[in-house]
Amino acid sequence: MEFKHISVLKEESISGLNIRPDGVYVDCTTGGGGHSLEIAKRLTTGKLICIDKDTDALKKAKQVLKAYSKNITFVNDNFVNIDNILDELKIVAVDGILADLGVSSYQLDEGARGFSFKQNFRLDMRMDKSQKLDAEYVVNNYSEEELSKIMYLYGEEKNARQIARKIVKLRQNKPITTTFELRDIVISSYPPKFQNKASLCNKVFQAIRIEVNNELNDLPIAVEKMLTNLKIGGRLCIISFHPLEDRIIKTAFKLHSTDCICPPKIPKCVCNHKADIVLITKHPIVPSENEMQTNSRSQSAKLRIAEKKSC
Repeated sequence: MEFKHISVLKEESISGLNIRPDGVYVDCTTGGGGHSLEIAKRLTTGKLICIDKDTDALKKAKQVLKAYSKNITFVNDNFVNIDNILDELKIVAVDGILADLGVSSYQLDEGARGFSFKQNFRLDMRMDKSQKLDAEYVVNNYSEEELSKIMYLYGEEKNARQIARKIVKLRQNKPITTTFELRDIVISSYPPKFQNKASLCNKVFQAIRIEVNNELNDLPIAVEKMLTNLKIGGRLCIISFHPLEDRIIKTAFKLHSTDCICPPKIPKCVCNHKADIVLITKHPIVPSENEMQTNSRSQSAKLRIAEKKSC
C-alpha cells in the first residue's frame, strides 16, 4: 500500500521552530516525513535527527528525505528516550524539537496494522511492532472495569460501561481477535437509531490505541526531556490531537514559564523556582478552516510553542 500522509499544521509548526540553516533539530515523530522534509530544506550545514518507533514509517521517510540524507540521522526509538538518543549521538543540546502526536495516515490506512475499524484485520495497534502488548491482548485480558475506564478516559466514550460489559461477555465464548469483531460489538452496544453513524467506533479504537502505546504516560516524561535538551533560544513545537495530551503540554509549559510556584498563601517565595521557557503561543494554534476541510484528521489539532531561556 502506498504511504500517504498530509502533515498537520505544517507551515505553522515549521515557522514556530524558527529554523537556522546551521542548527540542530529533532523531529520526534517522523512518520511520513512531511515535517522533516520542510526542516531539511531549510538546513545547509545543520543537522536533523529523525526519530520514530515505527520501522515502516522510518523506511518510507528515508525515501522521502533521500535528497537531504547527508544532513539527517534516522533513529528507530520512542521519543521518550530523546535524552539517551542525543547522548549516543554526542549532542549536548539542540536548536529545535518538533513532536506531532497524531497517528500517521499510513498506520490508520494500512489495515494490517489493526488501527482502523474500516478494514478487517487482526487487532494490533502497535506503533512499535516489536513490543508485546497489542490491542488483542487488551480486549481479551483487561477486566470490565479496566476496559470501561480506558474507553471513558482516553476516548471520552459515554457508552464505555455497556461496551466493556459486552466485550467481557462475548469473549467468554471465543476471543475477540479482529477489528470488525470489535467494531460490531461497539455498534451493537448503541440503540438502533445511532448504529448507522460512521464515526461511532472512533473513540473506542482511539482509547485502546492510546493504552497499547502508553501514549499519555510517556508524554509528561518526554516533554520534560525535550525542554531539558533545548539550547537557550531553542524552540519546542508540539502538535496534539487529544484533550488530555493538550492538558499535559499546557501544564508543563505553564510550570516552566512561571517563576514562583509557591502556594498563594505564602507571603514570600521559598521555592526559588525560575522560569526557563517563554511561551510563544499563549493560546494554541489550530488549523485554518481550509486545512480542516481538506484534511479531516487535522480538526482536533492544537499546536503549542515554547522557547528556552536562561533561568
